[in-house]
Amino acid sequence: MTDGLRTGRRVSGPPHARRLLLASLLLAIPCLAHAQETAASPDQPLDAMPDIGIDWPDMGQPDTVAPLPPDPTDTRPLAAGDAAPADVPPDDAPEAVVADAGEERRYSVQLAGVDAIADARFNQRFDQLSALRQEDGKAANLAQINRRMKEDGELLDRLLRAKGYYAARIRSAVTAPAGGDRLLVRFDVNPGPLYLLDSIDLIGLAETAEREADLRAAFPPKVGDPVDADAILAGRDALATKLAESGFPFARVDEPDVRIDHEERKGDLDMIVVPGGFRRFGAIRVEGDDPLFSAHHVQEIARFDPGDPYMASDVEDLRRAIVATGLVSSVSLKPVDAGDGEHVDMAVDMRPAPLRTIAGELGYGTGEGYRAEVSWQHRNFFPPEGAVTLRGVVGTQEQTASFTYRRNNFKRRDNVLTGLLSVSNIRRDAYDARTINVSGFLERQTNILFQKKWVWRIGGELIASDEADAFSGGARRTFLIGAVPVSLTYDGSDDLLNPSKGFRLGGRLSPELSFQDHTFGYAKVQLDGSVYQPVNDRTVVAARARFGTILGSTVDQIAPSRRFYAGGGASVRGYGYQAIGPRYGPDDNPVGGKSLAEFSLEARVRFGDFGVVPFVDAGNISTSFLPRFRDLRIGAGVGVRYYSNFGPIRVDVGTPLNPQSGDPKIAVYVSLGQAF
Repeated sequence: MTDGLRTGRRVSGPPHARRLLLASLLLAIPCLAHAQETAASPDQPLDAMPDIGIDWPDMGQPDTVAPLPPDPTDTRPLAAGDAAPADVPPDDAPEAVVADAGEERRYSVQLAGVDAIADARFNQRFDQLSALRQEDGKAANLAQINRRMKEDGELLDRLLRAKGYYAARIRSAVTAPAGGDRLLVRFDVNPGPLYLLDSIDLIGLAETAEREADLRAAFPPKVGDPVDADAILAGRDALATKLAESGFPFARVDEPDVRIDHEERKGDLDMIVVPGGFRRFGAIRVEGDDPLFSAHHVQEIARFDPGDPYMASDVEDLRRAIVATGLVSSVSLKPVDAGDGEHVDMAVDMRPAPLRTIAGELGYGTGEGYRAEVSWQHRNFFPPEGAVTLRGVVGTQEQTASFTYRRNNFKRRDNVLTGLLSVSNIRRDAYDARTINVSGFLERQTNILFQKKWVWRIGGELIASDEADAFSGGARRTFLIGAVPVSLTYDGSDDLLNPSKGFRLGGRLSPELSFQDHTFGYAKVQLDGSVYQPVNDRTVVAARARFGTILGSTVDQIAPSRRFYAGGGASVRGYGYQAIGPRYGPDDNPVGGKSLAEFSLEARVRFGDFGVVPFVDAGNISTSFLPRFRDLRIGAGVGVRYYSNFGPIRVDVGTPLNPQSGDPKIAVYVSLGQAF
């Protein structure tokens, strides 16, 4: 149903006079479901303009209407209180009335007398709905212009009524200003008095008993406020939302009914509310012959428990969480009366999405060579939500085969259980490693749909690796490593992939035992922080810092693959991957280190769907316990961004400002999301 106010006229007169109500004529435009949001952002598409109706004529009483501003062609005497708008031109203005000669001329449109009451929404609606504005700048004959003027006069009357001006007078004329080649179509408007609400009756709200006062407060309009259709309709929507959030799943709020008294210049507002009874959540019912999840698993995903008061936002949250599993193509949740007068059950109907995916990737990178990757995934191999992924990589520097088991929403909402078995052969400038990894993790993850403040991870790793690096002079060493990594992150930013304000802070601790010729222990510690500060509507300044250290042991004893490295697109841009830090041996290869320090500063300037990001990065790796800041390697450059629906796509081009021997002059990085 199209939203709108029903208006009528409150009449007075002889004893036989009675009230008459007339449903309003509604504009054939979209529903005013989000008019408040539209007004806040003039660039968004226009929502509907509510029309508050046309009065039924009272056969026994004349209308009491504010008089029109003086017109040079109107010889009627002025009524008391008549006033012309300040911007109405004097009688001797150098304009001529246009005669209809059948010729076509361009024209412009001017509104006079509405500046004091027209807001952004009023102007936007007129500009987008006006017949004259739609053809503005195009030649037209006088008959066409007159027809459009009539339509726009009716539009202005509706716009004024929507704001509470029921006694407006509107004149329009076409003139030919002296010295101009365009006609001027001018509307002179006298809005008249602003009508106010004399009474408000929310019929039926008393049935909510002790919740009535709280629900009534959700309807902002009050006695003495203007008869503003936007405010009344927004209040109706707010009341409907409040009912659905307060335990009334079957509530209904009818269209507002406004009766207008022209003599008193006031309006009476009635609105019928049918609460439908207070309810609490009952059981979850999963419908369908072959459901993806059991009712028990859906209840684990839900943020509400049986017995909690019904809240529509909890139902919508559950719907989004089911969609986020990636296992459904569509899902509907419908409240169903449990039959006891106290509870409402949730009927869940899911349609499965394709569960299997085959993906491939082929690429080439400077310093990394060729790389081909293929994977096969079944997202519900072990129901519920037990995904299996087989992955293989063949490349110049890497060959990997892995098997991953991942169980989303494990035991409770947002918990993820992951198991990994991988075999790899990796050849970097820093090291050559043939590794078998068996690991398992329990974590609370964040995602685009549900960005979380706190994210944690705990797990265990068993690693057997045969490695060689510059310290060993090319001789291979076998490492057996056990690790218990733990991480905790706080995300106070406003967006996962494109933050514009706030900060992030995270820490990681990994105690490890390593056996080579003897057993020794050490602990890896890493701290990360970033901050985002908007400068204006288009520019955000972002900064990042990272510090790491390894407590215990010497750098040459630690397996090369477990040391700290710096350089690359997620580190110090302008330098090659893992290229920063001490170098050793005849080939001057990087060897990593025991400590790490990195800094980044960039300005993100956005122009619509595109952006430019100048940046400066710095970082260093040291073989000592603490990083040596005097040896920082600095890179600078500029990036471009394309802001897609799923996040920014970045391309960064950087160059080293104080390179070491062998560092490239230019490095290019491409990825999804900001650098940090």
